[in-house]
Amino acid sequence: MTSKVTYLGDLRTKSIHVQSGSEIISDAPLDNNGKGEAFSPTDTVANALASCMFTIIGIKARDMNIDLQDSTAEVTKIMNAEPRRIGAIEIVFELKGAVNEKDRTILERAGMTCPVFLSLNPDIEKLITFNWK
Repeated sequence: MTSKVTYLGDLRTKSIHVQSGSEIISDAPLDNNGKGEAFSPTDTVANALASCMFTIIGIKARDMNIDLQDSTAEVTKIMNAEPRRIGAIEIVFELKGAVNEKDRTILERAGMTCPVFLSLNPDIEKLITFNWK
């Protein structure tokens, strides 16, 4: 078992990661009858894409002896109305590190092979920007 999800009522859930005990609270968004007081389930999907890409980029960067610590990503989830689903995920990476053009290409391509990227429905547009500092 990976996690256990409990419905707390009032459109809120608590997820416990079995191995670590880490907890995630989710709340329905304001535009879907919720309070918007926590990540919505679709927010976590969009966020998972950035986290997964960072993980794969980080593994490759570590193998290449490149330090990308303190790099960030801004995530924007765009919903479609009919049917209600994620239509696009926009991620703008701000990557810090002394990286040449060849290594940038290797790291960017590695990010596009993350399991979440490859698992998302192909109808979800993925708008990925890499800005190197």
